[in-house]
Order: sequence, then C-alpha cells, then structure tokens
Amino acid sequence: MKKIILIGRVAAGKTTLTQALNGEDIHYYKTQYINYLDTIIDTPGEYTELRQTSGALALYAYEADVVGLVLSANEPYSIFSPCITSLVNREVVGIITGIDKPDANPERVERWLRLAGCKKIFPVSAYTGEGLDALVEFLSDSEMPDENGANQP
Repeated sequence: MKKIILIGRVAAGKTTLTQALNGEDIHYYKTQYINYLDTIIDTPGEYTELRQTSGALALYAYEADVVGLVLSANEPYSIFSPCITSLVNREVVGIITGIDKPDANPERVERWLRLAGCKKIFPVSAYTGEGLDALVEFLSDSEMPDENGANQP
C-alpha cells in the first residue's frame, strides 16, 4: 500500500478522510500535530496556511509515496498555487472532499486542482463512502517506480 500525506487548509476534511480510509467511526477532532500512521500522514491545516510551518510539510512529504492535495468541494478559493506540484518529486493527486455537501461545487474545485498540476483527481465523501473505493484502489496499487522511473512490483 502506498503511503499518502494529506495536505490542505483547516477544515478541508483531511482527518475525516483519514478516519474513513481506516474504517473508523467519523468524529470530529482538531488535528494538533502531524499524525504519522501506517499508510497515511495526516497534517494540521495550519501547516499549509502558515509560512512558518509549511516547510515541515516538505520534510514529511519525503516520507510518503504520494502527496494528496485536499480541497473541500465547497471551498471559496484554492490555497494551492498554480503548478505547485512541480515543487515535489512525488506523485501528487488531488482529493475533493465533501462532495455530498449541499453547497458543493466539485467541478470548480477540480479545475483548481488541475491548475495546481494534479493529473489524478479523486472526488470523495467520507460520510457516504462515495469515491473512496477509487482512492483505496489507487493507493493499493503495488507497482512503485524505482529511482530510474521503472515500475517495480
């Protein structure tokens, strides 16, 4: 299973997504520090929002196989700059959370994630389970590229 780091602003749905992917009951709690789990690195939104802590995300990204940029489907704006994925030497995917929300606009959020450089986008709902299977299947893919870019089983 690929290890993924979830990066996004406060209330983007990173911790709720982590709970859903781990098969846990969904309950709210504020992530205060980086939670380094078996296959998921859950990060506090402040680390993305504050310049003083954003460098820590770069360090933890080296511990992951995949970087997940997380935006809620009802975001009023994107926190991710255009072409930001070019700064990372890992595969970067976009994850749209909260697609079941009444004010969700996943098409707009997908455009923002594509502008950021994400080639793969996973629209999901941690509450209904919609889209989680596709994300789990992607993370379960056992083929990993070696240092030369060739796939290794």
